[in-house]
Amino acid sequence: MTPPQKKWLIRSAAVLVFGAIALIAWQRYESKGGEAGPISGNGRIEAVEIDIAARTAGRVKEIHVREGEFVKAGQVIALIDTAVLDAQRREAEAQLQQALSAVITANSQIAQRESDRAAAQAVLAQREVELRTARSHLGRSIALADKGFLSPQAVDDERSQVERADAAVKAARAQVAAAASAIASARSQVAGAESSAAAARAGLERTQADIDDSALKAPRDGRVQFIVARPGEVVGAGGRVLNMLDLSDVYMTFFLPTAVAGRVAIGSEARIVVDAAPGYVIPASISFVADVAQFTPKTVETADEREKLMFRVRAQIPPDLLRKYILRVKTGLPGVAYVRLDPAAPWPAHLQVKLPQ
Repeated sequence: MTPPQKKWLIRSAAVLVFGAIALIAWQRYESKGGEAGPISGNGRIEAVEIDIAARTAGRVKEIHVREGEFVKAGQVIALIDTAVLDAQRREAEAQLQQALSAVITANSQIAQRESDRAAAQAVLAQREVELRTARSHLGRSIALADKGFLSPQAVDDERSQVERADAAVKAARAQVAAAASAIASARSQVAGAESSAAAARAGLERTQADIDDSALKAPRDGRVQFIVARPGEVVGAGGRVLNMLDLSDVYMTFFLPTAVAGRVAIGSEARIVVDAAPGYVIPASISFVADVAQFTPKTVETADEREKLMFRVRAQIPPDLLRKYILRVKTGLPGVAYVRLDPAAPWPAHLQVKLPQ
């Protein structure tokens, strides 16, 4: 081998070694979350679970849905038997009618007591007139007696008449006061009767609310995941009857290593690709990054141990997009979530948003 050939061989080997070193360095840079491209993590599509439970204890009467069925918000999906509540409602209605009758009776008592007071005031006015008349007669009788035209006995009789009229006035005033007191008592009875009516009305409304709540409705658009209680079974207050998924709150949970998770910001743009439909790219945003690592002890000291830490991250799918494709949304599907650390960096061509038509 000639010297020029040796030099060419040495140079070629040096180039190959340098290229290998650069490739290894680039791969390590990528594995540690370099800016060269989006980072990724494996995960599954999940959704918020909602337990549909009975507010009061009772027997399950009907189940109107099946597992896996899509339901709309406000749709009645199960019924709890209301036989006992219906009886309580009838009892509450009777108590309310009784209380309303008591209010009417108390109001009539007020009218009667006001009539008694008016009569007592009329009697008082009459007695006061009689008292003034008797005093006038007494004055004239005293004047005549002083002149010798009337006997002392007649004056004494007139004076007795005045005393009797004065006593009658006092008795009439007492009757007026008693009538006023009776009116106040009757008004107090009205207030008590109205309070009883209000309590009876509230009891009726509470029972009706329990009856209304016995029709279990879907609080959100979603899908029935599983049925816990079947018709004929008795559930306690707060007992679960069904479990459903809120398809307006869907996300993918995945995990990232420490070096990367620390650089992921809430609201960062993300992409989701599910294994079942690799041709579609779903837009998302980071809505949660755990503040505690998993899979390793809580306290670690060395850099090697820190590399093993993984943080849970959640990529949230936009609600508007979910509403558009709500009948196609399925949870549990595995896939990959991609996060772009540099907002200025463009998404690669294979991660551009692509949705079904």
